[in-house]
Amino acid sequence: MNVAHEINLLVEEIQRLGSKNASGQTSVKFGVLFNDDRCANIFEALVGTLKAAKKKKVIDFQGELLLQGVHDQVDIILLQE
Repeated sequence: MNVAHEINLLVEEIQRLGSKNASGQTSVKFGVLFNDDRCANIFEALVGTLKAAKKKKVIDFQGELLLQGVHDQVDIILLQE
Protein backbone atom coordinates (compact mmCIF):
# COMPACT_ATOMS: atom_id res chain seq x y z
CA MET A 1 0.00 0.00 0.00
CA ASN A 2 1.15 3.52 -0.64
CA VAL A 3 1.20 6.25 2.00
CA ALA A 4 -1.61 8.36 0.49
CA HIS A 5 -3.92 5.32 0.40
CA GLU A 6 -3.09 4.41 4.02
CA ILE A 7 -3.76 7.99 5.13
CA ASN A 8 -7.17 7.88 3.40
CA LEU A 9 -7.95 4.63 5.22
CA LEU A 10 -6.82 6.22 8.49
CA VAL A 11 -9.22 9.16 7.94
CA GLU A 12 -12.08 6.69 7.40
CA GLU A 13 -11.22 4.80 10.59
CA ILE A 14 -10.98 8.00 12.66
CA GLN A 15 -14.40 9.03 11.33
CA ARG A 16 -15.79 5.57 12.18
CA LEU A 17 -14.37 5.39 15.71
CA GLY A 18 -14.23 9.05 16.67
CA SER A 19 -16.66 11.71 17.76
CA LYS A 20 -16.92 15.47 17.34
CA ASN A 21 -15.04 17.53 19.92
CA ALA A 22 -16.03 21.00 21.20
CA SER A 23 -14.46 22.58 18.11
CA GLY A 24 -16.53 20.41 15.77
CA GLN A 25 -13.50 18.35 14.69
CA THR A 26 -13.54 14.56 14.75
CA SER A 27 -11.18 13.08 17.32
CA VAL A 28 -10.38 9.64 18.70
CA LYS A 29 -8.15 8.42 21.50
CA PHE A 30 -4.97 6.66 20.36
CA GLY A 31 -5.81 3.64 22.53
CA VAL A 32 -9.21 3.22 20.84
CA LEU A 33 -7.61 3.35 17.40
CA PHE A 34 -4.69 1.10 18.35
CA ASN A 35 -6.86 -1.58 20.01
CA ASP A 36 -9.51 -1.73 17.28
CA ASP A 37 -9.47 -5.11 15.48
CA ARG A 38 -10.32 -3.61 12.08
CA CYS A 39 -7.46 -1.09 12.36
CA ALA A 40 -5.08 -3.85 13.43
CA ASN A 41 -5.95 -5.75 10.24
CA ILE A 42 -5.63 -2.71 7.96
CA PHE A 43 -2.46 -1.04 9.21
CA GLU A 44 0.84 -2.88 9.42
CA ALA A 45 2.47 0.16 11.01
CA LEU A 46 -0.23 2.35 12.54
CA VAL A 47 2.28 4.64 14.27
CA GLY A 48 4.11 5.22 10.97
CA THR A 49 0.84 6.04 9.19
CA LEU A 50 -0.11 8.45 11.99
CA LYS A 51 3.28 10.16 11.74
CA ALA A 52 2.96 10.51 7.95
CA ALA A 53 -0.59 11.88 8.26
CA LYS A 54 0.57 14.40 10.86
CA LYS A 55 3.41 15.53 8.61
CA LYS A 56 0.89 16.11 5.79
CA LYS A 57 -1.34 18.04 8.26
CA VAL A 58 -4.25 15.62 7.88
CA ILE A 59 -4.31 14.91 11.63
CA ASP A 60 -2.77 16.38 14.76
CA PHE A 61 -1.76 15.00 18.15
CA GLN A 62 0.52 16.02 20.98
CA GLY A 63 4.09 14.81 20.73
CA GLU A 64 6.07 13.21 17.94
CA LEU A 65 5.49 9.51 18.59
CA LEU A 66 2.61 7.60 20.18
CA LEU A 67 3.22 4.38 22.12
CA GLN A 68 0.63 1.86 23.24
CA GLY A 69 -0.21 2.11 26.92
CA VAL A 70 1.72 5.32 27.58
CA HIS A 71 -0.25 7.43 25.10
CA ASP A 72 -3.63 5.64 25.03
CA GLN A 73 -5.46 8.79 26.21
CA VAL A 74 -3.90 11.12 23.62
CA ASP A 75 -6.44 12.65 21.24
CA ILE A 76 -5.86 12.27 17.51
CA ILE A 77 -7.69 15.14 15.84
CA LEU A 78 -8.78 15.00 12.23
CA LEU A 79 -7.90 18.30 10.52
CA GLN A 80 -9.22 17.36 7.06
CA GLU A 81 -12.57 15.56 6.87
